[in-house]
Amino acid sequence: MARYWWTPFLVNVLLGIPGVVPFWLVGYLMVNWPLAELGWTVREPTENDGMALWLVIVVPVVAVFAMIWWLVNAPLRRRTTLAPRTFWLLCALAPLLPTAALIANSP
Repeated sequence: MARYWWTPFLVNVLLGIPGVVPFWLVGYLMVNWPLAELGWTVREPTENDGMALWLVIVVPVVAVFAMIWWLVNAPLRRRTTLAPRTFWLLCALAPLLPTAALIANSP
């Protein structure tokens, strides 16, 4: 039984380890297209293939990660005593920790 708050936390941190890939892909896509168009970031100079190729890569990877994330957390929700809002907030933020750790340790 997953009665404690740390069980979904640990499960989602572990999901965040392979989740680094879709988070990085979404971040790369955002930095090079919409945020660069707004002038908030600088587009990578060698990125001239267009957005369609990246969408073909990003959409399936993010969809597979989201599906796995949901399939793991839906049964876990029924077994925990956390309030629904607390549970889903914890499950949404915990997978970001491995990516944040990589960003914090990058040169």
